[in-house]
Amino acid sequence: MQNTFVVFLSALCSLAFAQKNPNTYVDYINPQTARVHLEYLAGEELEGREAGKVGQKKAAVYLSQQFNSYGLPQVQDSYFQRFPVREITPDKITFSINGQPFEFMNHFLHYSNFDDVSIKDASMVFAGYGIDSENYNDFSDVDVKGKIIIIKDGEPVNKKGIKKVSGTSEKSKWKNRAEKVKTAIEKGAIGVVVVNRSVAMYRSSYKHYFSKAKMKLQSDAFEYGIPVMLMDEELADSLLKSGGLKKGLDKTFRKINKKGKPRSIDLPFKCNIVSNMVNNDMTSENVLGFVEGSDLKDELLIVTAHYDHIGKHGDVIFYGADDDGSGTTALLMMAEAFSKAKEKGEGPRRSILFMPVSAEEKGLLGSRYYSENPIFPLESTVADLNIDMIGRIDEPHEGNPDYVYIIGSNFLSTELHNINETQNKLHTQLQLDYTFNSKDDPNNFYRRSDHYNFAKHGIPVIFYFNGVHEDYHQPSDTVDKINFNKLSKITRLVYYTAWDIANKDKRPVVDGEVK
Repeated sequence: MQNTFVVFLSALCSLAFAQKNPNTYVDYINPQTARVHLEYLAGEELEGREAGKVGQKKAAVYLSQQFNSYGLPQVQDSYFQRFPVREITPDKITFSINGQPFEFMNHFLHYSNFDDVSIKDASMVFAGYGIDSENYNDFSDVDVKGKIIIIKDGEPVNKKGIKKVSGTSEKSKWKNRAEKVKTAIEKGAIGVVVVNRSVAMYRSSYKHYFSKAKMKLQSDAFEYGIPVMLMDEELADSLLKSGGLKKGLDKTFRKINKKGKPRSIDLPFKCNIVSNMVNNDMTSENVLGFVEGSDLKDELLIVTAHYDHIGKHGDVIFYGADDDGSGTTALLMMAEAFSKAKEKGEGPRRSILFMPVSAEEKGLLGSRYYSENPIFPLESTVADLNIDMIGRIDEPHEGNPDYVYIIGSNFLSTELHNINETQNKLHTQLQLDYTFNSKDDPNNFYRRSDHYNFAKHGIPVIFYFNGVHEDYHQPSDTVDKINFNKLSKITRLVYYTAWDIANKDKRPVVDGEVK
């Protein structure tokens, strides 16, 4: 039986915490403050805040200075969690067939990160779709060991949409390019050239992504042990016709799809691939803004937003005002509001870590590093609220700024989802749009921002997002296009949700499965 006095004290404490008023501090979240932060973060001086570069370092200093000005303490004697990364420059690769050189970006794209190689006079094989299954095998008539293979993306499918491998309209695992590369490696291939009809579009619309340096944690293995390149259909067609595929690429694959029979041949080519891409080890930083809780201080709520963007391309700056200067600005305003509450003796019961993370644009590296090297135990982390792009209006909501996409809120915790819904009804009355709230969403938004690295460990998450727009990952993502009223209103929703989570008697119940 519980001690009556202890029960009384517990009830008294709960009542005191319930009397805390979040409205007292919400005015620290406003369009004017947001503009001040964002004009610096997405300004010319920071050069697009690319991870590991000077602009990102300046942004990190600014964020730490803000936390310091709010009176937030350093964590383990620092405002930074530094993590080691390796930059891999894709254009430092030469690729030739029978002495004919191919130019990076013009003739081929570098698809994966791989260690430096020096391949000379390697034989080549055309291996169809690169599939090895019981009822369809592109490798049955050719030996690819020690050779470079040319394969086509996709899988054989007839005019009725029936896939040869599955025998149904359902896609098989061979739709996945990584599965094909894995198979090629197992069979001894030393390089893969993937023919893809979208290469021309990649060159124009995603030039910055493919031409910029890639990044990985220094501790990570390379994605593949062999080079993997993308080549467009027109160039591959010309190449393969000269190598013995007389009907060319299009007719060959039409015949394969119609009859469901593979077609693979040895090619009379010698191929050279020499790369010198691994050229720069550096560090990047997550920034730590810690508000210590009171009676439940050993439990932790994390609020994240990535403050890096994609930097410069030549002299052109990709400012990243919405992506994710807007989320970083929201995080700063929330940190100030909670710090003022603590200063007045109304701080949160649970501790809160406001953590702007870096290298999101390089593959969610900063948040993954934290989740694998946590400063505070993951088992004590009750939720992650992640804010990534909340300052713009996408096409489906044109004329209606009072919306926000909510992603992942009910995947691991129905209670977390309900908290967010309740706080919206009480305070912000935004349209909570669940269009992308699916693990099978073709845009894959659930796995494309930093909350995912917490969800993988069973920590409930909410991803706040305004959708993509014409300036996404373009130099035109600038401060003048930000809707600061919208940004502030969404930030207030996250703030009220965080306040409720941080002050409840119990943490949100996990009732979903990690997938």
